Amino acid sequence: MARLRDPEGGCPWDLEQSFATIAPYTIEEAYEVAEAIEQGDMAALREELGDLLLQVVYHARMAEEAGRFDFEAVAAGIADKMVRRHPHVFGDEAVETAEAQTLAWEDQKASERAAKAGGAESSVLDGVTAALPALTRAAKLQRRAARVGFDWPKAAEILDKIIEEIAELKQEMADGAGQERVEDELGDLLFAVVNLGRYLGLDPEAALRHANAKFERRFRAIEECFAAQGRRLDETSLEEMEAAWQAAKRTEK
Repeated sequence: MARLRDPEGGCPWDLEQSFATIAPYTIEEAYEVAEAIEQGDMAALREELGDLLLQVVYHARMAEEAGRFDFEAVAAGIADKMVRRHPHVFGDEAVETAEAQTLAWEDQKASERAAKAGGAESSVLDGVTAALPALTRAAKLQRRAARVGFDWPKAAEILDKIIEEIAELKQEMADGAGQERVEDELGDLLFAVVNLGRYLGLDPEAALRHANAKFERRFRAIEECFAAQGRRLDETSLEEMEAAWQAAKRTEK
């Protein structure tokens, strides 16, 4: 990376990049790592982890050029953090279960956030970055709130909330409400659905990725069905496509 960023003989494209321009690639590579894991493709995972590591190296190199920190500082920082957050491994504290470790981990993170605040008033929700995908951020916000007791007692009550939010959304639509009101109610519905997933121990992003993959798989099956008949989808009726969709579902089952 130092060679690529060398002003005298480096790559023109790499020399033009900044933290801001590289950030989208960093996010993309993280998603590609997740996709390789989901597909169980170890060869792809090895490659994607390398691509993700390159992003870390890239950011660290730019920081080093700016005299801020280097890759060694990044590695040392995370190593120190892991030691600090695992006193039951690197110290004398005892943790019996994974659940207890999770609680201890969150307590340690809370202490670190308070230390960063320097005595200023802090929120339980501090540190949940706004850059996260919305579903993931919703789940993290809900988990933070649940740690101090702000949570639903039963999953059934969240289902009732989802039904309530659907009714409110339907009412706004029936009343001809503007986009802002409808968007607000749709957001409330999605937030409630995420809450149910969190309560059930499910990752909403993973659940939606699975739903996306299922839709894509079945839609492609519809395309293949009509292509075998020499027909395009825009030449078929909705009823025909629905019948092909149901056939694809039965085939999967």
